[in-house]
Amino acid sequence: QVQLVESGGGSVQAGGSLRLSCVASVVTYRMAWFRQVPGKEREGVASIYARDGSTSYADSVKGRFTISLDNAKDILYLQITSLKPEDTAMYYCAAGVSGGSPLLSINYEYWGQGTQVTVSS
Repeated sequence: QVQLVESGGGSVQAGGSLRLSCVASVVTYRMAWFRQVPGKEREGVASIYARDGSTSYADSVKGRFTISLDNAKDILYLQITSLKPEDTAMYYCAAGVSGGSPLLSINYEYWGQGTQVTVSS
């Protein structure tokens, strides 16, 4: 069983920055960040493969979000810059052991409890 604990969310003004962290009990084949707002499906924003560090991003966050992985500490990060009100969501850390599209939630087996990001205009 993989345990994931997110932190770093908060309330910020548009244009601001945040760094989300996810402490993992173990790093798996692929790690990712998703976000969800009430009434909408969970959206994949960024993923990273543990072995080679290759990344994928949703078009809506490219150039503003950066995912990284500290393999020594088993911590996944998401650096968010130029925040927009539409970035407001609950952000979840996910860990996957199988293949498939890196930004689809069905391809991840383990999930954290989430950390809330709220962006005001």
